Amino acid sequence: MSDPPKEDPFPENHRPLVDAGAAFVLQSKGEWWHAGFHLTTAIVGPTILTLPYAFRGLGWGLGCFCLTVMGVVTFYSYYLMSKVLDHCENSGRRHIRFRELAADVLGSGLMFYFVILIQTAINTGIGVGAILLAGECLQIIYSSISPNGSLRLYEFIGMVTVVMIVLSQLPTFHSLRHINFFSLLLSLGYTIIVVVSCIHAGTSKNAPPRDYSLEAKNSTRVFSAFTAISIIAAIYGNGILPEIQATLAPPATGKMVKGLSMCYGVIFVTFYSAAISGYWVFGNKSNSNILKSLLPDDGPALAPTWVLGLGVIFVLLQLFAIGLVYSQVAYEIMEKKSADVKQGLFSKRNLIPRLILRTIYMAFCGFMAAMLPFFGDINAVVGAIGFIPLDFVLPMLLYNITFKPSKTSLTYWINMSIMVVFTGAGIMGAFSSIRKLVLDANKFKLFSNDVVD
Repeated sequence: MSDPPKEDPFPENHRPLVDAGAAFVLQSKGEWWHAGFHLTTAIVGPTILTLPYAFRGLGWGLGCFCLTVMGVVTFYSYYLMSKVLDHCENSGRRHIRFRELAADVLGSGLMFYFVILIQTAINTGIGVGAILLAGECLQIIYSSISPNGSLRLYEFIGMVTVVMIVLSQLPTFHSLRHINFFSLLLSLGYTIIVVVSCIHAGTSKNAPPRDYSLEAKNSTRVFSAFTAISIIAAIYGNGILPEIQATLAPPATGKMVKGLSMCYGVIFVTFYSAAISGYWVFGNKSNSNILKSLLPDDGPALAPTWVLGLGVIFVLLQLFAIGLVYSQVAYEIMEKKSADVKQGLFSKRNLIPRLILRTIYMAFCGFMAAMLPFFGDINAVVGAIGFIPLDFVLPMLLYNITFKPSKTSLTYWINMSIMVVFTGAGIMGAFSSIRKLVLDANKFKLFSNDVVD
């Protein structure tokens, strides 16, 4: 591995920018802690409230084992990705997009389109899911205030979409740093609320009966286990690490590792506490959203209603930040084609197309959320097919090709083993998720007033 030229380590950064997507949306001004805020928002979201549900398909031992292994593997994977990006930067080729990094290192134009296809599916899916869940949060709050109210789920989704359209006009990824710091605090806030509420529920006289047994039928148990593994993989995934690293002011070398360390500190606190406390109380009766388990339809709330209501508000507010973070790749693609880098960020020439295109994108996500309130099942398929290739396979492949570790080295075989194991897990997870989609098909109804778990 040759040393970078001393006289000009970052020659590409000194050239005039001709790409509006890079110059505007992926503006490189951030510090390492800003990257930590972005990463935490991308990974630590309300999906952690599904961890007790994932545990019910795995049990205590395998659940804790999978949660730990996935955490170690994803940290290692993101670390390798960061090393590859640093190496390219030091070689005078700073990549700010996942698709361009993959195409450059692998030497294949097809990888460019493969990555952009997977990223688009993931990011649009999360955008739709964030709007859907935020609408559901508003519906929960409304139902507690007005149990016989006439407003339907799609109307709340419309309200959320309007707010997202306004927030989407924040022009750059870097401009989200304060929102994403607030998002980090919100994730800690609703995790604390959930843990305290679960302890309260588990020690109260109305504590639900606990049963930690798995499915009786072996085939069903296997499918449930692989679905649970896909859920955990999707929760740890983000698929936009290069774009987040792009927001760092150059030279970015070493900064991303600090951001990752901050993010995984938050992950350790939130993931384990939510998973263990929720599964301890509800066992194999855990709902796909632990807040729903604490607010059962057929009985009294298992914790003070005002506390759970505060948790729902925290989740609602964080969903806006998550929707914004995962929209940045779409905005970058739009502005690369529609904006003129020679004119100002807020010039009329660039402001009007940005306003129109981002409004159309958010309106599309809102429409899909309202039309497909069973999108969770579809998202599970997208997660298995998308997150595992981008976060568990490609980083190891990119590292092996870039640094060429010896085929007899431990690093090479660790990377190869992770690729093989998680490719198999991804295939099985996709199959299990599609199976669940088919089994739930009779519950699906367009523009339904209920979200299918």
